[in-house]
Amino acid sequence: MAHIYVYSPSGAVVDKAGFRRGLAWLKQQGHAVEVDPNALTVHQRFAGDDETRLAAIERAALSGADLCLPTRGGYGITRLVHRLPLKAIERSLARGCQWMGFSDFTAWHCGVWQGLGQGSWAGLHLIADLGAEAPDDITTSCFDDVLNRASEGTGWRLKRFDHPHDTPQNQQLAKGGVLWGGNLAVLTSLQGSPHFPRIKRGVLFLEDVGEHPYRVERLMLQLLHSGVLDAQQLIVMGQFNGYQLVPFDRGFNLKRVVQWLRTQTRTPIVCGLPFGHVPTKVCLPFGQKVDVMVQGNEALMLWGSMH
Repeated sequence: MAHIYVYSPSGAVVDKAGFRRGLAWLKQQGHAVEVDPNALTVHQRFAGDDETRLAAIERAALSGADLCLPTRGGYGITRLVHRLPLKAIERSLARGCQWMGFSDFTAWHCGVWQGLGQGSWAGLHLIADLGAEAPDDITTSCFDDVLNRASEGTGWRLKRFDHPHDTPQNQQLAKGGVLWGGNLAVLTSLQGSPHFPRIKRGVLFLEDVGEHPYRVERLMLQLLHSGVLDAQQLIVMGQFNGYQLVPFDRGFNLKRVVQWLRTQTRTPIVCGLPFGHVPTKVCLPFGQKVDVMVQGNEALMLWGSMH
């Protein structure tokens, strides 16, 4: 079983019951769980001030753990991305430590990729996923695969609209493209900084929560007008949820956003990836090369020895 280090690099832990459930779930699986001493610290909306959270990240890197797992996301790593303890993180990666997270952790993925050229796992968090009343079977299975170093790919069913073309067809959408991306708002906030990945011919995956479709479109336009979308082999849209349409929208919804974007970029857009602020999510290897293909109503993304 694995040694897992649990720490809080972003928002303060509010759901204490979920925190306890997540720890209990890990221990029930036989894992050795080490909790950072400041995991429950509160400073304003953060899990401690900037220095406290930076120290927690460094302790995680020095812990000797097999996996470093955040309690939650929220907001906070963008404040720290220029100060990440890259040398300690690099040594942990060289030892085989795996780092996982999503949402706000997108800034960590990007900062480490730009600073070290090293990949990490876009995956789950302790509270939202393992601390749920009933953790999702697919989510926990993907998590186990990462821990066991057996994760080699993922797949999902496509609805007709999810296909990148009007007529569904079997085809290879990307070959050997570097997988990168994450939370759309966090990612676009890094543009113009040294921490925004300069990846071309990659596979860009995106998700977000609480962003109305017009705000999703506005963020996507930033990536479009700066040339990021056209520079990729493929754009993969994950889950966008937690927003509310209003009568004023008059039919303007996320589907309309994607339809319009498909007319603006030459890069294919495939939808439906089970990743984001949803119970069922897969784990994705940020920084690894992947192949993506469509076979009928199934999309396949392969990496590792299957790649």
